[in-house]
Amino acid sequence: MNDFASLRILDRFRSVFQRLNIDYDVMRLILQLKLTMDSRRMPAIFSGSNVKKEGNQFLKSLWMYGLFGVLFLVPFLFLGNEFLFSLTIMFSSLFIILMTSMVSDFSAVLLDIRDKNILHPKPISAKTLNAAKITHIMIYMVLLTGSFIIIPLIVSVFKFGIIFALLFLFEILLVSSLSVVLTAFVYLFILRFFSGEMLKDVINYVQIFLAIGMAISYQLVGRVFQIVNIDITYTFTWWHMFLPPFWFAAPFELILNKDFSVPIIILSLFAILAPFLAIALYIRLMPSFERNLSKLQSDANRTKKRNRKLQGVWARILCSTKEERTFYKFATLLLKEERELKLKIFPLLGFAIIFPFIFLFNTISSSSFEEMRSGSSFMVIYFSLIMIPSVVQMLEYSGNYKGQWIFYAAPIKNKALVYSATLKASIMNYFIPILAILSVIFLWIFSFQIFLDLVVVLLATIVLTLVSYGIFSKGKFPFISSHEHTQTNGFIKVFGSMFLVGVMAAIHAFILLIPYGLPTYAVILFISIIIGWKLMFSRG
Repeated sequence: MNDFASLRILDRFRSVFQRLNIDYDVMRLILQLKLTMDSRRMPAIFSGSNVKKEGNQFLKSLWMYGLFGVLFLVPFLFLGNEFLFSLTIMFSSLFIILMTSMVSDFSAVLLDIRDKNILHPKPISAKTLNAAKITHIMIYMVLLTGSFIIIPLIVSVFKFGIIFALLFLFEILLVSSLSVVLTAFVYLFILRFFSGEMLKDVINYVQIFLAIGMAISYQLVGRVFQIVNIDITYTFTWWHMFLPPFWFAAPFELILNKDFSVPIIILSLFAILAPFLAIALYIRLMPSFERNLSKLQSDANRTKKRNRKLQGVWARILCSTKEERTFYKFATLLLKEERELKLKIFPLLGFAIIFPFIFLFNTISSSSFEEMRSGSSFMVIYFSLIMIPSVVQMLEYSGNYKGQWIFYAAPIKNKALVYSATLKASIMNYFIPILAILSVIFLWIFSFQIFLDLVVVLLATIVLTLVSYGIFSKGKFPFISSHEHTQTNGFIKVFGSMFLVGVMAAIHAFILLIPYGLPTYAVILFISIIIGWKLMFSRG
C-alpha cells in the first residue's frame, strides 16, 4: 500500500493520539487501507466523463475544485470593503461546494459500515476506530477545502492584509466543520424515518446535481464580472439569522469595518457558537447514527413504487413481438433503477434541459422579449438533442455488466430486437420527457404556432437516435461493458453525430421558408423512421 503524504504529516502528531489512549499504529494502518481503497473511487465531479481510472482519482479532481475556487471566490474579493455582501456570496458558494461534495464524494467515508463487519470483532478499541473515522474525514476535508480556498486566501493577503487572511482561514475551519455535521444530520434524519435505499437515492441525485452544476457554472461566472459601479446597502431582518453565510460574513464587518451594531454582533456570535454546538450535538447523537447505518445493509424497506402497468401498455404499443416487449420492460427497469448508469446519463439530460435556455437568455440580452418571440429563436431547442449520441453510446455500459451471459444463453430469435427495445425504452424514459418539459415551456413562450415544429423536433430525435445506434452500437448487445472501460476514442464519432444535429436544424430552418414544407418534412421523417427501423433491426 502507498505511504500517503497525509499519513506522514499525521506521524508528527503521534504523541497527541497516544496521550488520548489511541493505538496510533493500528489507526494509521486502518487509514492507510481506507485511503488506498478511496483512491480507486471516481469522484462525482468527473461523472459522465471519460477519465481513465489510473492513480488517485480524488487527488486528480482537486485541480477542478481549485479552479472553481478561483472562479467563484476571487472575483468577490475585488468588490471593495463591503464584506457583508461579498463574503456572504463567497461563503454561500463554499457551503454549496462543501455540502454537495460531502454528499457525493464523502458518503463512502461518513457511511462506512465495513468497520462493523471487519474491524469490530478484532481487538481494537472503539476509541481507536472512532479516531480513524474522524481523522479519515478530516484528511479529505483539509484536501478539498484547501484546494478550494488556497488561491483566494493568497489573494486576500495582498488585497486586505494578514488579519483578513487569518480570520478567513479560521472561519473556513468553522464552515468545514459545520458542513460535515449538517451532512451527517441529513443522513441521520433520512435513516431515522426512511430506508437505507432512500438514502442511496438521495446521494445519487446529489451526485447528479453536482456534475450538472459544475458543468454550467461558467455561465454564472461570466455574469459576475459584469457587476460594476454597484452601490451596496444592507438592512438587517430577522430571517438573516437562519442563513449561515451571513453568520460567517459578519465577523469581518465587526473586526475590520468596526461595525459594532447589535445585528452584526448577534450574527458573529452565531458564526462561533453554531459549529461548536452542532459538533457537540453530533457527538451526542453518534451512537444513534451508527445504529441506523445498519439499514444500508438491507433493501427490505424499499418503498419505491414502479408503474409496471404503464410499462406494459407502452410495451404493447411500441413492440411488435412478445420477445421485444420482454426486453423493453427489462431495459426500462434497468434505465430507471441502476444508479451508476443514471449517474452517467442524468447529467447529460440536465444539459439538454439547460442549454436551450442559456441561448435564449443570450438572445434576450441582445434584443427584447417580444423580438425573440416573433422570430425563430425556438430553434435553439435543437441544442437539447446534442446529448442523444452520448446517451446512446452509454447504453452499452452497465454496473451489472457481468450478467451479459444471459443474452448469449437465452434462445433469442432476433438478437437485434434487444437493442431495438432498449432504444425505444431510452426514447420513452429519457428523450420524450425532456422534450415534453421543453415543449410546454416553449409553447408558453412562443405560442401554439410552433406545435408542428415541436413535432418535427420529436421525429428528428428518433432519427438521431437511430443514426447514433448505427454509428456506435450496431451489432452489439446493450449493458454488456463496464463503466471503467468507457471508450475515450469516440470523439470523432460523437462530434460527427453532433454535426448531424446541426444539419437537421439547418434543414428545419430551410423548410420553414417553403410553403407547406413543414408538414411535408414531418411526413418524410415519419416514413424514414419506419423504414430505417425495419431495415436496422429486421435481422438477427
